[in-house]
Amino acid sequence: MAGRLAGKVALITGGCSGIGLGTVELFLEHGALVVAGDVQDEKGAILQRRFPDTLRYIHCDVTSEADIAAACALAASDFGGLDIIFNNAGHGGHPGGVEAMTVEGWDATFAVLVRAVVLGMKHALPLMQARGGGSIINTASIAGLEAGWGPLAYSTSKAAVIHLSRCAAAELSPQKIRVNAICPGAIATSIFGAAVGLPRDTADQMAAMIAQRASVVQPYPKAGLPADIAAAALYLASDDSVFVTGTHIVVDGGITVGPRHSWDPTAPNPFAQMMDIDPTAIQDLLAGKAS
Repeated sequence: MAGRLAGKVALITGGCSGIGLGTVELFLEHGALVVAGDVQDEKGAILQRRFPDTLRYIHCDVTSEADIAAACALAASDFGGLDIIFNNAGHGGHPGGVEAMTVEGWDATFAVLVRAVVLGMKHALPLMQARGGGSIINTASIAGLEAGWGPLAYSTSKAAVIHLSRCAAAELSPQKIRVNAICPGAIATSIFGAAVGLPRDTADQMAAMIAQRASVVQPYPKAGLPADIAAAALYLASDDSVFVTGTHIVVDGGITVGPRHSWDPTAPNPFAQMMDIDPTAIQDLLAGKAS
Protein backbone atom coordinates (compact mmCIF):
# COMPACT_ATOMS: atom_id res chain seq x y z
CA MET A 1 0.00 0.00 0.00
CA ALA A 2 1.31 3.44 -0.93
CA GLY A 3 2.07 5.76 1.94
CA ARG A 4 0.06 8.87 2.73
CA LEU A 5 2.80 11.08 1.25
CA ALA A 6 3.68 9.02 -1.82
CA GLY A 7 4.88 11.28 -4.63
CA LYS A 8 5.35 14.31 -2.36
CA VAL A 9 8.52 16.22 -1.56
CA ALA A 10 9.05 17.72 1.89
CA LEU A 11 11.58 20.09 3.46
CA ILE A 12 11.97 19.78 7.24
CA THR A 13 14.17 22.22 9.15
CA GLY A 14 15.76 21.07 12.38
CA GLY A 15 15.52 17.62 10.83
CA CYS A 16 18.38 15.86 12.63
CA SER A 17 17.02 15.61 16.16
CA GLY A 18 13.89 15.76 18.28
CA ILE A 19 10.62 16.61 16.56
CA GLY A 20 12.35 17.20 13.24
CA LEU A 21 14.02 13.78 13.16
CA GLY A 22 10.82 12.04 14.21
CA THR A 23 9.01 13.78 11.37
CA VAL A 24 11.72 12.98 8.82
CA GLU A 25 11.48 9.29 9.67
CA LEU A 26 7.68 9.23 9.56
CA PHE A 27 7.45 11.15 6.29
CA LEU A 28 9.95 8.77 4.68
CA GLU A 29 7.96 5.81 5.99
CA HIS A 30 4.91 7.23 4.22
CA GLY A 31 6.61 7.60 0.88
CA ALA A 32 7.84 11.19 0.83
CA LEU A 33 11.15 12.38 -0.54
CA VAL A 34 12.71 14.55 2.16
CA VAL A 35 15.25 17.35 2.40
CA ALA A 36 16.44 17.65 6.01
CA GLY A 37 17.98 20.99 6.95
CA ASP A 38 19.98 21.41 10.14
CA VAL A 39 23.25 22.72 11.55
CA GLN A 40 24.22 19.34 13.06
CA ASP A 41 26.32 18.17 10.14
CA GLU A 42 27.58 14.95 11.73
CA LYS A 43 24.03 13.82 12.45
CA GLY A 44 23.04 14.95 8.97
CA ALA A 45 25.72 12.76 7.40
CA ILE A 46 24.45 9.77 9.37
CA LEU A 47 20.91 10.50 8.26
CA GLN A 48 22.01 10.75 4.64
CA ARG A 49 23.71 7.34 4.89
CA ARG A 50 20.57 5.80 6.39
CA PHE A 51 18.37 6.98 3.53
CA PRO A 52 20.65 7.53 0.52
CA ASP A 53 17.95 7.43 -2.14
CA THR A 54 15.05 9.25 -0.49
CA LEU A 55 16.73 11.92 1.65
CA ARG A 56 19.09 14.81 1.13
CA TYR A 57 20.79 16.58 4.03
CA ILE A 58 21.82 20.22 3.76
CA HIS A 59 23.47 22.52 6.27
CA CYS A 60 20.78 25.06 7.01
CA ASP A 61 21.13 27.82 9.59
CA VAL A 62 17.60 29.24 9.55
CA THR A 63 18.85 32.69 10.53
CA SER A 64 20.42 32.79 7.04
CA GLU A 65 18.04 33.51 4.16
CA ALA A 66 20.63 32.11 1.75
CA ASP A 67 20.63 28.77 3.62
CA ILE A 68 16.84 28.54 3.54
CA ALA A 69 16.77 29.39 -0.15
CA ALA A 70 19.42 26.75 -0.83
CA ALA A 71 17.42 24.09 1.01
CA CYS A 72 14.35 24.85 -1.09
CA ALA A 73 16.48 24.85 -4.25
CA LEU A 74 17.87 21.41 -3.32
CA ALA A 75 14.35 20.01 -3.12
CA ALA A 76 13.71 21.29 -6.63
CA SER A 77 17.01 20.17 -8.16
CA ASP A 78 17.20 16.69 -6.62
CA PHE A 79 13.53 15.76 -6.21
CA GLY A 80 11.74 17.91 -8.77
CA GLY A 81 9.85 20.37 -6.59
CA LEU A 82 8.36 20.96 -3.16
CA ASP A 83 4.94 20.07 -1.75
CA ILE A 84 5.49 20.40 2.01
CA ILE A 85 7.62 22.57 4.24
CA PHE A 86 7.80 22.02 7.99
CA ASN A 87 9.34 25.14 9.52
CA ASN A 88 10.41 23.40 12.68
CA ALA A 89 13.94 24.48 13.63
CA GLY A 90 14.17 26.39 16.88
CA HIS A 91 15.61 26.84 20.33
CA GLY A 92 14.57 28.20 23.72
CA GLY A 93 15.59 31.77 22.97
CA HIS A 94 16.65 34.45 25.41
CA PRO A 95 15.90 33.27 28.97
CA GLY A 96 15.20 36.68 30.52
CA GLY A 97 11.93 38.41 31.36
CA VAL A 98 11.04 42.05 30.82
CA GLU A 99 13.65 43.44 33.20
CA ALA A 100 16.50 41.24 31.98
CA MET A 101 15.65 41.35 28.27
CA THR A 102 18.27 42.62 25.85
CA VAL A 103 17.73 43.91 22.35
CA GLU A 104 20.21 41.36 21.07
CA GLY A 105 18.49 38.48 22.87
CA TRP A 106 15.04 39.51 21.69
CA ASP A 107 16.14 39.93 18.06
CA ALA A 108 18.09 36.66 18.05
CA THR A 109 15.08 34.76 19.37
CA PHE A 110 12.74 36.21 16.77
CA ALA A 111 15.28 35.60 14.00
CA VAL A 112 15.15 31.85 14.63
CA LEU A 113 11.54 31.40 15.70
CA VAL A 114 9.62 33.90 13.57
CA ARG A 115 11.72 35.40 10.76
CA ALA A 116 12.91 31.94 9.70
CA VAL A 117 9.30 30.80 9.37
CA VAL A 118 8.49 33.75 7.12
CA LEU A 119 11.56 33.07 4.97
CA GLY A 120 10.75 29.38 4.76
CA MET A 121 7.29 30.19 3.46
CA LYS A 122 8.67 32.82 1.07
CA HIS A 123 11.15 30.50 -0.61
CA ALA A 124 8.82 27.50 -0.64
CA LEU A 125 6.00 29.50 -2.23
CA PRO A 126 7.10 29.56 -5.89
CA LEU A 127 7.87 25.84 -5.81
CA MET A 128 4.45 25.08 -4.35
CA GLN A 129 2.77 27.36 -6.89
CA ALA A 130 4.48 25.36 -9.63
CA ARG A 131 3.02 22.15 -8.16
CA GLY A 132 -0.49 23.62 -7.92
CA GLY A 133 -0.60 23.74 -4.14
CA GLY A 134 1.08 22.55 -1.00
CA SER A 135 1.13 22.38 2.79
CA ILE A 136 3.07 24.69 5.10
CA ILE A 137 3.43 23.53 8.71
CA ASN A 138 4.94 25.74 11.39
CA THR A 139 6.05 24.69 14.85
CA ALA A 140 4.49 26.92 17.50
CA SER A 141 4.01 25.95 21.17
CA ILE A 142 1.55 25.95 24.04
CA ALA A 143 3.78 28.77 25.27
CA GLY A 144 2.16 30.85 22.54
CA LEU A 145 -1.28 30.15 24.02
CA GLU A 146 -0.75 30.55 27.76
CA ALA A 147 1.72 32.25 30.07
CA GLY A 148 4.03 30.11 32.16
CA TRP A 149 5.28 27.60 29.60
CA GLY A 150 8.40 29.40 28.41
CA PRO A 151 10.53 32.54 28.63
CA LEU A 152 9.13 35.86 27.47
CA ALA A 153 10.79 36.08 24.05
CA TYR A 154 10.11 32.41 23.24
CA SER A 155 6.47 32.61 24.29
CA THR A 156 5.84 35.83 22.40
CA SER A 157 7.50 34.48 19.26
CA LYS A 158 5.41 31.32 19.36
CA ALA A 159 2.23 33.39 19.68
CA ALA A 160 3.44 35.29 16.62
CA VAL A 161 3.87 32.01 14.71
CA ILE A 162 0.27 31.04 15.45
CA HIS A 163 -1.08 34.32 14.10
CA LEU A 164 1.44 34.37 11.25
CA SER A 165 0.13 30.98 10.16
CA ARG A 166 -3.44 32.27 10.24
CA CYS A 167 -2.62 35.38 8.20
CA ALA A 168 -0.52 33.45 5.68
CA ALA A 169 -3.36 30.95 5.25
CA ALA A 170 -5.70 33.80 4.36
CA GLU A 171 -3.29 34.93 1.67
CA LEU A 172 -2.23 31.57 0.26
CA SER A 173 -5.23 29.26 0.60
CA PRO A 174 -6.84 30.53 -2.64
CA GLN A 175 -3.75 29.07 -4.36
CA LYS A 176 -4.40 25.70 -2.67
CA ILE A 177 -1.49 26.27 -0.31
CA ARG A 178 -2.54 25.45 3.24
CA VAL A 179 -0.83 26.93 6.30
CA ASN A 180 -1.21 25.52 9.79
CA ALA A 181 0.70 25.44 13.08
CA ILE A 182 1.33 22.74 15.66
CA CYS A 183 1.50 23.64 19.36
CA PRO A 184 3.50 20.97 21.21
CA GLY A 185 3.27 20.61 24.97
CA ALA A 186 5.95 18.96 27.12
CA ILE A 187 7.73 16.93 24.45
CA ALA A 188 10.85 15.03 25.44
CA THR A 189 13.51 16.67 23.27
CA SER A 190 16.88 18.32 23.82
CA ILE A 191 15.39 21.84 23.64
CA PHE A 192 14.93 21.95 27.42
CA GLY A 193 18.54 21.12 28.18
CA ALA A 194 19.81 23.42 25.44
CA ALA A 195 17.71 26.26 26.84
CA VAL A 196 19.61 26.12 30.14
CA GLY A 197 22.98 26.04 28.41
CA LEU A 198 23.81 22.35 28.48
CA PRO A 199 26.08 20.95 25.75
CA ARG A 200 24.12 19.25 22.97
CA ASP A 201 25.15 15.70 23.97
CA THR A 202 24.07 16.33 27.56
CA ALA A 203 20.85 17.97 26.40
CA ASP A 204 20.09 14.87 24.31
CA GLN A 205 20.52 12.71 27.41
CA MET A 206 18.25 15.04 29.36
CA ALA A 207 15.50 14.38 26.83
CA ALA A 208 15.39 10.74 27.96
CA MET A 209 15.02 11.86 31.58
CA ILE A 210 12.14 14.16 30.61
CA ALA A 211 10.44 11.26 28.83
CA GLN A 212 10.48 9.29 32.09
CA ARG A 213 8.98 12.10 34.16
CA ALA A 214 6.86 14.25 31.85
CA SER A 215 3.65 12.26 32.17
CA VAL A 216 3.01 13.67 35.66
CA VAL A 217 2.52 17.23 34.40
CA GLN A 218 -0.56 16.61 32.24
CA PRO A 219 -3.82 14.66 32.47
CA TYR A 220 -2.95 12.02 29.88
CA PRO A 221 -0.54 9.58 31.57
CA LYS A 222 2.08 9.33 28.83
CA ALA A 223 5.19 11.32 28.06
CA GLY A 224 4.99 13.48 24.96
CA LEU A 225 7.42 12.22 22.32
CA PRO A 226 8.62 13.56 18.98
CA ALA A 227 6.53 10.85 17.31
CA ASP A 228 3.37 12.49 18.68
CA ILE A 229 4.18 15.75 16.92
CA ALA A 230 5.31 13.91 13.80
CA ALA A 231 1.90 12.24 13.60
CA ALA A 232 0.19 15.63 13.68
CA ALA A 233 2.57 16.90 11.00
CA LEU A 234 1.81 13.86 8.86
CA TYR A 235 -1.90 14.65 9.05
CA LEU A 236 -1.34 18.29 8.08
CA ALA A 237 1.05 17.32 5.27
CA SER A 238 -1.24 14.71 3.77
CA ASP A 239 -4.38 15.05 1.70
CA ASP A 240 -6.35 13.90 4.76
CA SER A 241 -6.27 17.55 5.87
CA VAL A 242 -7.06 19.09 2.48
CA PHE A 243 -9.84 21.23 4.03
CA VAL A 244 -7.78 22.31 7.06
CA THR A 245 -6.01 25.67 6.93
CA GLY A 246 -5.39 28.72 9.08
CA THR A 247 -5.56 26.89 12.38
CA HIS A 248 -3.33 25.34 15.03
CA ILE A 249 -3.37 21.85 16.48
CA VAL A 250 -2.54 21.49 20.17
CA VAL A 251 -0.65 18.26 20.95
CA ASP A 252 -0.03 18.41 24.68
CA GLY A 253 -1.61 15.47 26.49
CA GLY A 254 -4.25 17.83 27.85
CA ILE A 255 -1.85 20.08 29.76
CA THR A 256 -3.76 23.20 28.67
CA VAL A 257 -7.26 21.91 29.47
CA GLY A 258 -7.25 23.76 32.77
CA PRO A 259 -5.38 24.19 36.06
CA ARG A 260 -4.06 21.09 37.74
CA HIS A 261 -6.99 20.74 40.13
CA SER A 262 -9.29 20.29 37.10
CA TRP A 263 -7.81 16.85 36.48
CA ASP A 264 -5.85 15.97 39.64
CA PRO A 265 -8.11 15.49 42.70
CA THR A 266 -5.11 15.72 45.02
CA ALA A 267 -4.19 19.23 43.85
CA PRO A 268 -5.36 22.25 45.92
CA ASN A 269 -8.63 23.70 44.66
CA PRO A 270 -8.48 27.51 44.72
CA PHE A 271 -12.23 27.79 45.30
CA ALA A 272 -11.97 25.54 48.32
CA GLN A 273 -9.03 27.54 49.65
CA MET A 274 -10.80 30.83 49.06
CA MET A 275 -13.93 29.74 50.90
CA ASP A 276 -12.16 27.55 53.47
CA ILE A 277 -14.20 24.52 52.41
CA ASP A 278 -13.11 20.91 52.47
CA PRO A 279 -11.65 20.18 49.02
CA THR A 280 -13.56 16.89 48.78
CA ALA A 281 -16.82 18.72 49.30
CA ILE A 282 -15.98 21.14 46.50
CA GLN A 283 -15.17 18.25 44.18
CA ASP A 284 -18.49 16.62 45.01
CA LEU A 285 -20.29 19.91 44.46
CA LEU A 286 -18.71 20.44 41.06
CA ALA A 287 -19.57 16.84 40.16
CA GLY A 288 -23.23 17.42 41.08
CA LYS A 289 -23.16 15.15 44.13
CA ALA A 290 -24.27 17.72 46.66
CA SER A 291 -27.46 16.91 48.53
